[in-house]
Amino acid sequence: MKKRPYRFGVATEGAPSREKWAAKARKAEELGYSTFLVPDHFVNEFLPMVALMSAADATSTLRLGSFVFDNDFRHPALLAKEAATLDLLSGGRLELGIGAGWHRPEYDQVGLSFDSAGVRISRLQEALQIIKAFFVEESVTFTGKYYTVTDLKGTPKPVQHPHPPFFMGGGGKKMLSIAAREADIIGLHLKVNDDGTVHPTEQSEAALAQKVEWIRQAAVERFDTLELNLLVSAVKITADRRQAAEELIREWELANTEAEQLLQNPYLFIGSVDEITEQVQMLRERYSISYFVVHDEYTEEFAPVVVRLAGT
Repeated sequence: MKKRPYRFGVATEGAPSREKWAAKARKAEELGYSTFLVPDHFVNEFLPMVALMSAADATSTLRLGSFVFDNDFRHPALLAKEAATLDLLSGGRLELGIGAGWHRPEYDQVGLSFDSAGVRISRLQEALQIIKAFFVEESVTFTGKYYTVTDLKGTPKPVQHPHPPFFMGGGGKKMLSIAAREADIIGLHLKVNDDGTVHPTEQSEAALAQKVEWIRQAAVERFDTLELNLLVSAVKITADRRQAAEELIREWELANTEAEQLLQNPYLFIGSVDEITEQVQMLRERYSISYFVVHDEYTEEFAPVVVRLAGT
């Protein structure tokens, strides 16, 4: 597989004012980050669509992404129209992330039925057909198990052709296999159980390697065209890796966890700028991961690595 250039993104949930939101977006752009991403959760401060349009107005080159839209929160026809509008008004800077939903507590908070993973994923697959058709066809007619759309005019059209890149993530084989067939960018995530827990083995290179292999098997000839992404749980620039790991264990109240376990976790970047740079390079070399996203609290701390590697 040809090595893709490194890209870096910032995931953020909100800001206390318009001015501070704009400043946050501009800071990411100035520091060399490629994308500015907003999650789609009722429990977060901002929802993506309006926030991303505001970030677009505050910047000139920064790409804008949903990280990711929960398919159950909107009808796919509505999402398609709003996404196309955002891509048009931002000058073609949208990266459209979409998923089946996973955070049961917010479903309960707003009275939405949290169906089985199989149902949520099947509904997402129908939604993808509608959204993709909307972007490229003059009109959309679709009849499925979950959605019916009749002669919906496909306007506006996005600036990007044939459509904005699709981002899909997952931790299990089924979701990653669908992403391998449908998406342009794939996020490698920890698999979250129905009760919200994550098995400790998920936080290992072996589990990460298995996820990449599932994508490779499902994508077949598409694999070389895909961009693989990793959401980084934490960044700690330090000369003492073990001490930093021990501090995280105390901060996160991780009972029965040893520092060495954190230091071997591929989703954690702990060490000097040189050491973290080497870790990022290793992840591309071994697993073809070239796109890394950090939470906004780490935007400046991770910036020296971004400066070294972005675009290379």
